[in-house]
Amino acid sequence: MNFTKMQGCGNDYVYVNCFGENVNNPNEVAKKVSDRRFGIGSDGLILIKPSEIADFTMHMYNADGSQGKMCGNGIRCVGKYVYDHGMTRKTSLAIETLGGVKYLELIVDGGKVTEVTVDMGEPVLESTLIPIAVEQEQVINMPIKIADREFFITGVSVGNPHAVTFIEDTNSFPIENYGPLFEDHPFFPEKINTEFVQILDRKTVNMRVWERGSAETHACGTGATCSVYAAILNGLTEDGVTVHMLGGDVVIRYDREKNRLFMTGPAVTVFEGEIEI
Repeated sequence: MNFTKMQGCGNDYVYVNCFGENVNNPNEVAKKVSDRRFGIGSDGLILIKPSEIADFTMHMYNADGSQGKMCGNGIRCVGKYVYDHGMTRKTSLAIETLGGVKYLELIVDGGKVTEVTVDMGEPVLESTLIPIAVEQEQVINMPIKIADREFFITGVSVGNPHAVTFIEDTNSFPIENYGPLFEDHPFFPEKINTEFVQILDRKTVNMRVWERGSAETHACGTGATCSVYAAILNGLTEDGVTVHMLGGDVVIRYDREKNRLFMTGPAVTVFEGEIEI
């Protein structure tokens, strides 16, 4: 199987062009290629396929083989892949995902895509749609007891479920102690991606993320998007925010008039190769 390893802010995936490759068991393939000792090493697998309603389709799988609905860093790399490989000359693209059709604007320098702006769509707050199994119609700054500590979470979806909580210091926070407990908490019937966010000022935040199915990752585009929207809802930031993650930065902008969120960040090819599956 031919593949390309790519990363957006250190959130790395193995990309396969399914216009030319056939991946029969993507759940198992995702687990194999993601292994950082016995495989290629990645946060998961992303398949690029034809679409009847958009320019291309993106199917993404986590490192544990579970299928995700949407990946913000991953979709930026999809845009770079199809442009850099000559599959399109368009710089405005529509990509079909299980979280809906997302719209990309490619930033090209020297014939290669360097950055991508993604229209992440309208944020979803309804608890039943995220889903979060609580009585409240929306979860905004709701207390939740995790082990020995009380957190306050805001639930948001932009195609996949997120719980955002604000903490004093992301650098010293023991994410490995609390991330798995959030992921498997009964409030979250489809598990949850959890963002731990430190407000630096009204235009800058630090973020660490525990992704369902992948543990802590260096970055999460949908998580950064939901974190900024949660910060706006809680009156903590302006509508344009730079999000510092372990693997790099993205800029999130909220358009109040359109009620849409936009993410801009890098997309990088690491290497290409071939692996026996």
